[in-house]
Order: sequence, then C-alpha cells, then structure tokens
Amino acid sequence: MSKDKYTAIWVSHSSIGDYLKCPRGYYLKNVYKNPKTNKKMSIMSPALALGQTVHEVVESLSVLAVVDRLKIPLLDKYNLAWTKVAGEKGGFKDETQEQEIKARGVAMLERITQNPGPILRKAVKIRQDLPYFWLSDEDNIILCGKIDWLEYLTETDSVSILDFKTGKYDEDPDSLQLPIYLQLVKNCQNRPVAGAAYWYLDRDDTPKLVALPDSDESYKKILAVAKRVALARKLNHFQCPKTDGCRNCRDLELAAAGKAKFVGTNDFGQEVYVI
Repeated sequence: MSKDKYTAIWVSHSSIGDYLKCPRGYYLKNVYKNPKTNKKMSIMSPALALGQTVHEVVESLSVLAVVDRLKIPLLDKYNLAWTKVAGEKGGFKDETQEQEIKARGVAMLERITQNPGPILRKAVKIRQDLPYFWLSDEDNIILCGKIDWLEYLTETDSVSILDFKTGKYDEDPDSLQLPIYLQLVKNCQNRPVAGAAYWYLDRDDTPKLVALPDSDESYKKILAVAKRVALARKLNHFQCPKTDGCRNCRDLELAAAGKAKFVGTNDFGQEVYVI
C-alpha cells in the first residue's frame, strides 16, 4: 500500500488507551464529528484541566535557552494558562473546587521552581510540531504523539525521556505509554535513547527513573493494538464492553445527544463539553 498520511490510521498513546478502555468511547472521541459543525468532541473535567494547564507551562520551557527558563515565574505562566479552563470551562462544580484544584497545580510548579533538576539542563526538542512516523507501511498506520521533555545527555550524545505526571497514582507498569514514547523518540530524532523517568509532581521533588522497555517487543505490542484499531475503523465496529455504557463513553454519548453543555473550542479545534 502506498503511503498516504491523509488516508492513514493515526494512533497515539491517548487514542490507543481510549480504544483499550472502551471502543465506543474511542469512536466518540476520535472518529465521530458533530454533524452540525463537523468538529470532534471532548469532555473537560477538573483533573484534565489541571493536567492540561501544568503541562502547557512546563512544556513551553524546553524551547528556551537554559538561562531563560525560569526568568518568568512559572506561576505567572500558570495563571495565564488557567484562564482557558477557569470556571465552567474546566468542568468545575463551584469556586471552592476550582481553587482546590488550582492550588494543586501551584504546588507542583513551586516544586519545580525549588527543585528544577532537569529543567535547568540541556534539552532536545523534536522538530515536528506533532512527532509521527509510519508504524506500518503495509497497514497504513501512523504512530504520533508529543513527548513532554527530552533531556540531552552531553557525555554520551544521547537523550532521556521525561514525562511529567499530575495525577495522584503511579503509571500502570503495563501501560503502553513508555513503549510508544520510545518508538517515537527513536524514529523522530537521531540520538540514542539512554533512559526514562516519570516525575510525579504532586509528591516527588525529583523524577523517578523507570526501566526502558525492549524496543522490538514494544513495537510488536503497539502494532498489534494499532491493527485492532484499524480493523474496528474498517468494520465500523465500536462496542462498549458493558451493556448500558461505561464511564469512558457515557459522558461522550450525552454530548453527542446534545445533553451536555458546550463551553468552547480547544487548541486542537475540538468542541469542549462539560456534564
């Protein structure tokens, strides 16, 4: 099959995760478009608002020279970014909940400011706005995704993957996130990958090292799931594993039925709804 990125099936860590949790939820979030506007939908929640805003602040630093990264206080950037999710736009039920969630982000950024670690070391930025590569020419599948941070290790001319975590729980060891990030970094820039770490900003002053997965095994696992996604799209078969819907598709169903509140459009051009 000839390469054509416009007809290819694009998969990412988030879309694969959506499919594995609930094929119906995957469809509503990644395939379905509002027939009135031709736009995709997303559901905003307080946890998502927090993660989105903290990531926006931190990821903006890697393109700056090391000496410039903390010149503007991170909390100034955070308060500006928060305007995108303030009030009902972030799915907050009231002012008290919003301030509690916002305060968690403040604490995370204060932790980075006081313990900058890798933030004040050299970083590599992948040139593509959205890094991607052909996972399988034969199956017409592209793997894409953004990496939070790539630390540059001068002594070995290599890179180390760093992912910022704003949730309260550890990443599932069976998650495909690190295998996917490893494939993206290997295929979208030229330096070898020497290590990886998760930084749990809610509780840890320093990143937590994690073992790199086997590259060949990672590729096989990702391709196997990606093929399932591609087949589901070909057959238009997206069924929730539960008969009456689940938490991964229920809110999206309400949005598709016009029973959720529209609060705006996000940076990806998707309509944003809250329940």
